[in-house]
Amino acid sequence: MKKSILACTIILAASVTLTACNDKAEPQQNAPSRQLTESYQGKLNIYKDVTLSADLSHLSEKQHKMLALLIEASDIIDQLFWQQAFSENKTQFLNSIDNKQAKTFASINYGPWDRMNGDTPFLQDIKQKSLGAEFYPHDMSKEEFEQANFEDKTGLYSLVRRNEQGELIAIAYSEAYHDELQRIAAILQKAATFAEDKDFAKYLTMRAEALLTDDYQPSDFAWMDMKNNPIDVVIGPIETYEDQLYGYRAAFESYVLIKDMAWSEKLAKYAEYLPELQKGLPVSKKYRKEMPGTDADLNAYEVIYATGHANAGGKTIAINLPNDEQVQLEKGTRRLQLKNAMRAKYDAIMEPIAEVLIVPEQRKHITFNAFFANTMFHEVAHGLGIKNTINNKGTVRQALKEHASALEEGKADILGLYMVRQLLNKKVITEGELEDYYTTFLAGIFRSVRFGASSAHGKANMVRFNYFAEQGAFTRNEQGLYQVNYQKMTEAINSLSTLILTLQGTGDYEEVDNLVKQSGIITEQLSQDLARLNQAKIPVDITYQQGKKQLGLH
Repeated sequence: MKKSILACTIILAASVTLTACNDKAEPQQNAPSRQLTESYQGKLNIYKDVTLSADLSHLSEKQHKMLALLIEASDIIDQLFWQQAFSENKTQFLNSIDNKQAKTFASINYGPWDRMNGDTPFLQDIKQKSLGAEFYPHDMSKEEFEQANFEDKTGLYSLVRRNEQGELIAIAYSEAYHDELQRIAAILQKAATFAEDKDFAKYLTMRAEALLTDDYQPSDFAWMDMKNNPIDVVIGPIETYEDQLYGYRAAFESYVLIKDMAWSEKLAKYAEYLPELQKGLPVSKKYRKEMPGTDADLNAYEVIYATGHANAGGKTIAINLPNDEQVQLEKGTRRLQLKNAMRAKYDAIMEPIAEVLIVPEQRKHITFNAFFANTMFHEVAHGLGIKNTINNKGTVRQALKEHASALEEGKADILGLYMVRQLLNKKVITEGELEDYYTTFLAGIFRSVRFGASSAHGKANMVRFNYFAEQGAFTRNEQGLYQVNYQKMTEAINSLSTLILTLQGTGDYEEVDNLVKQSGIITEQLSQDLARLNQAKIPVDITYQQGKKQLGLH
């Protein structure tokens, strides 16, 4: 029976225990159904359905059983993310919406807020989404939080709640979500018995333990050591984007993945260039003294199931993990390119956008190869730069608080282009030309900006777009078509790289706050251009039709 600590919480001051109550209360009799706001009438058809299927014929019977178990564990993860994103019971909430299309839209968004439009409410009588989602009390101010002193205040894996005296305290995920995590851990342990790769079995067992103890670092190291298994799962509280108040708390998500061995072999050569590229970053030496691990790997995957944060709103096309700074410095990261998701977005969205917004003579430079590479090197570039401030302000994530993720995403985009340019010059990249990568990148900004400017990725997109505009990296003609100035684009990439790396190194929160407030916005001109994409009925993103049935699993 699903429980929600967010709907009913009892905190006992003496033992600081937390009890969850049954959230399956009977719905109110004759309760009025929730209706769409006037502004969302006729505007919900922004997603293109994509079926997640894959050829599993090369996998053994044991591996098929393991996949079925991983999907079951992912479904429980999905329940947990609903609790973190929205205070109401999922079933009751969805049942309160009569309009079928609106109900589907609410399911995609994990609540009544449009994640592609700055978390705007699309149902009537819904308040603006709390920046802290359900990680913090809704009546808590930032001033109160910053003045409070309690254990695990900035913890990744805890909820902030009030005790009987009204004081702020932290409740560990392992306690707050005890029943669900126990079930997930048991499923992962069972899945480990079907694993034919001992390193994958070890990872599953250690991840199960992590869910029960809130200590994820050992399993992150184990995941980094797992190289050869054709199946992968990314599961647990991972990214902090849902916490827009501080960016401290991690949200639950899961990806079940099948490795594309042929494409992965093609990509393996790039990670070894990270140390050399780190040394050549366009910033003074003190900002590039950290050396990324060389034990990182770069692989292509088919995503076959995604839940929780991984499935909320727009879909991720690449993953760079783990986020733990110590693991990154010792081992590097793993970059997982989700090839089927990427292809679906390119075909349904990228090419049509180019037809509407890019000058005809540069449309030939929009290619899937460049889209794939830009995405891939974005993820690789997370391993470059600096993780700890140079002036004893702690990690960059701690110093820049809620802006850390936005600046990190901006860094990865810019340094990804820097890497492409360097590797083309070295002839390590042999496909395409620099114009392909730059032009496809601009078209990619239009694609990503449609997700809105409220998320970390959205703010990063707008800071970069507005910076490029100021530097003349592209121009817009009278017909509303954009053209890249390749020389000025290179100069803008270099100068923005220097700015971002410096801000991360100094941990200058006020300066970053000003940058995001001034440049992290969608201008009126751009809004009008994006509206043309909607008029052309180009999808904003994709949504998954997924499950055992689509995969032929039992």
